[in-house]
Amino acid sequence: MTATRLIARPMLASTFVVGAVSALKNADALAIKAKPVVDRLRPTLEKVVPVQIPDDTVTLVRINAAAQILAALALARGRAPRLSSTVLAASLAPTTMAGHQFWNETDPALKANQKLHFFKNLSVLGGLLLASVDTEGRPGVAWRAKHAVRGGRREARHLTKQAKLEARLAAKSIGQ
Repeated sequence: MTATRLIARPMLASTFVVGAVSALKNADALAIKAKPVVDRLRPTLEKVVPVQIPDDTVTLVRINAAAQILAALALARGRAPRLSSTVLAASLAPTTMAGHQFWNETDPALKANQKLHFFKNLSVLGGLLLASVDTEGRPGVAWRAKHAVRGGRREARHLTKQAKLEARLAAKSIGQ
């Protein structure tokens, strides 16, 4: 792991640990803000997610916070960084939509504050997306699969040529 990754991953993860601990402490208040977003997302989630989704929004806020803490700690330690980044990105989108609806604010100061947090989260989401595809300089699965296919084809051509050569030699030895 490079020094940049060693430093950047905990920095990126820190906002999730702090925010998730706060969400656990204030789950009841956050559930009120999250309910409209949860109600909109629930039908889609029930089709996609293979487990039963709790009806209680407070429970969902707590589950989201727990997922953020676990994924953030994993990212900070460099354990499954691509997976943990993906989990954090998936949890950040609905959290941002529920918590920073600047378009619904009428007070200019609150609107500016919510807008700032919304776009800060959007920036963090961009960082998480980059982290979720970071292979640390090693070939990714797609690259390895593509090159395995090429190697397989090359080996098949080689074996075909070798078999033809051996067949010719065998035919010559029988004909003599």
